[in-house]
Amino acid sequence: MGAERKTQFVMATAAGDLIHRVAQPAGPGPHPAVLMLHGRSGDENVMWVFARALPPDWLIVAPRAIQPDPAGGFAWHPRKADEWPLLPLFDDAVSAIVRFIHTLPARYGADVRRLFVMGFSQGAAAAFAVALRHPGLVSGLAALVGFMPGAVTDDLSAPLAGLPVFMAVGRRDTVIPLTQAHACAAVLRT
Repeated sequence: MGAERKTQFVMATAAGDLIHRVAQPAGPGPHPAVLMLHGRSGDENVMWVFARALPPDWLIVAPRAIQPDPAGGFAWHPRKADEWPLLPLFDDAVSAIVRFIHTLPARYGADVRRLFVMGFSQGAAAAFAVALRHPGLVSGLAALVGFMPGAVTDDLSAPLAGLPVFMAVGRRDTVIPLTQAHACAAVLRT
C-alpha cells in the first residue's frame, strides 16, 4: 500500500455504526471507494491483504461483520450446519452495511457514484445481498470464493442487470461447492 493513504482502525462511534479499518487517500475527495466484506469467522483485518492491489487514490474501508460467530471472529448472519443461506437471512447485514455506506461520503470523502464492494465467502454473499436489495447503490461487485444467497431467481436478480461482477472460485473448495458458484454464474448471465 502506498504512503499516500492514511490507515486507521475505527471503533463504532454511534448506535448501528460498524467497527472498521480504513485507508484514506490524500486530499479531500470525493474518492472512488471499495468496501471489503470479510467472510464468516473473520474481522476487519482479514481482507486487508487485498488493499495493496487497489489504486492509491481509492478509499478502502473494511467493516467488521455484525455479530460474533460461534467459531470465533464475526459473521454477517448466523449459519446453521447444512444450511444454504437464503437472501432474507442477510437482511440485517444489508441494513447495517447500507447505513454504514451512507456515512462514508461525510466521514471519509467517498464518492458514492464510484462505490465498489468486494466480499470473500459469506462477505461475497452479503455483497450480493446489498446489490440485490439496493439496486444502483454499488458500481461493481467482486465475489471472491463466494456465493449468491440461495433462492435468488431470475426475477429477483433483475437489480444485478448491467452491474459489473467479478467472481473467483476454487475447483476444490470444500466450503463453497463449485456447483454453487456455477449456479450463481447462471443467474448473473441471465
